[in-house]
Amino acid sequence: MSRPDGAGFDPYRVLQVHPEADAEVIQAVYRRLARKYHPDVASDSAAAARMIEINAAFEIVGDALRRAAYDRERAHRDEPQAIRSPETVSRDWTTGRSSVGGGYDPTRMRTADGQGAAGPPPGNPVGTVLKFGRYQGWSLGEVGRTDIEYLEWLDRMAIGRAYRDEIDEILRRVGRRRSTPIQEQQRGLFRRR
Repeated sequence: MSRPDGAGFDPYRVLQVHPEADAEVIQAVYRRLARKYHPDVASDSAAAARMIEINAAFEIVGDALRRAAYDRERAHRDEPQAIRSPETVSRDWTTGRSSVGGGYDPTRMRTADGQGAAGPPPGNPVGTVLKFGRYQGWSLGEVGRTDIEYLEWLDRMAIGRAYRDEIDEILRRVGRRRSTPIQEQQRGLFRRR
């Protein structure tokens, strides 16, 4: 493991998360690692050194602005020298607009406005339209017909709370939920489905 002040320090590797992980995932992983390596729990010096690295990594990727800056720096560092442009690219991160400086292609970095990574919706929308993520612009029914695992993931995540009833109905319809509404009323407040 490299030191936080070294050039080879990668906070994503330290936290053992993918660079495209959501902020909630990063925070959950940080908390899990902090509980494991905290000096009050693990008293050896290796755990203390590991905790210093974990804190330094979370300091970078736990804050949205620092993470964006680090990701830009990382993308520039990982880009082959022949592709790099000597000019700088100024980008307004609030609108997503760039002033292009030699060799930079904004179309390869993101999809069209209003679309997620999955592309345009297939048509025949049913239900609420998502305003975030890979299926931005798709209705929950369209996502359910295409990628039922994504709906199951969304059901488990905090961002999907607003859609839980609708997702539950879709998952029951396709047979991915077996419990009845009566059983749901009998279970405790904090149990997962």
